[in-house]
Amino acid sequence: MVRIPGGSFVMGSDSHYPEEAPAHRVEMEAFWIDRAPVTNAAFRCFVEATGHVTVAELAPDPSQYPGARPEMLRAASLVFRKTRGPVDTRDWSQWWELRAGADWRHPYGPGSNLVGLDEHPVVHVAYADALAESVGEKIPQGAAG
Repeated sequence: MVRIPGGSFVMGSDSHYPEEAPAHRVEMEAFWIDRAPVTNAAFRCFVEATGHVTVAELAPDPSQYPGARPEMLRAASLVFRKTRGPVDTRDWSQWWELRAGADWRHPYGPGSNLVGLDEHPVVHVAYADALAESVGEKIPQGAAG
């Protein structure tokens, strides 16, 4: 891992998406980060060693999303969808699709797999999954790779 020194920066934007406003100065503490992305092969070792189930593999708890449409409360993840041409960039749904069954083992949804992608970066991993992999549920020594 590599240590990134702390410092300050301007986070957000006043001239792009509304949810990015307001731009504001943020102070960050130093942190550690992996030198390279976690690969599918390494994440598979982690899952096999710990039994971890990712956020994308779990249906959301309806009590945490009152009023949500039932079709949104299923195990799913966002999958990039190439557009035919320019789209309204204010609407992310023009190039992202919530796809049921998309997860780290099925990057494009049901029917897709990781054949030939062992050394590619793992996808459909939420912050909670990354935290579990890097801090809380360590891979046993020698299991990765």
